[in-house]
Amino acid sequence: MGATTPAFAQQKLVVAFGDSLMAGYGLKPAESFPAQLQASLNRGGVKARVHNAGVSGDTSAAGKARLAWVLNSLKAKPDLVILELGANDMLRGIKPAQTRANLDAMIVELKRRGIRVLLAGMLSAPNMGAAYRGQFDPIFPQLAKKHGVALYPFFMKGVTGNRALLLKDGMHPTAAGVGIVVRGILPMVRAGLR
Repeated sequence: MGATTPAFAQQKLVVAFGDSLMAGYGLKPAESFPAQLQASLNRGGVKARVHNAGVSGDTSAAGKARLAWVLNSLKAKPDLVILELGANDMLRGIKPAQTRANLDAMIVELKRRGIRVLLAGMLSAPNMGAAYRGQFDPIFPQLAKKHGVALYPFFMKGVTGNRALLLKDGMHPTAAGVGIVVRGILPMVRAGLR
């Protein structure tokens, strides 16, 4: 019988909590971020289940409203929550201060429950203008620093702007695009599960 790595001996529960980028908008279930992340973790020797808690169209306010319900509905306490919200706030021009307050409240709730957080950062679209970008982009690094949580600076790194990796809408990743996101964030997920 082979030895298991003690850090990863028990099956880990990761909750992918976010919007359409987590839900797998326009993709088959097996192509979604949670499914591809779970497959990558398992291939790499980490026994993990990644729960898809993504809802297309969710803003940070909607996420805040359903966070406790999602956590209470799980059979076990998550080992890690990947918190990915804010893109829809930005696309709708919601005041960055409101986005910040909602994300802040969610991180506080997760930490209160003793759950590790990996905050997935977002960047403002160029068409939102410099003033908006100046208020929106710093939200994620500032909250990560304030709460001492891990930050993956830009969830869509390596995908945004590459038409070949995006669906026809130019915003959501293809299955291949999701694969790039997973490869980028995987080391931080593994570290968060140790």
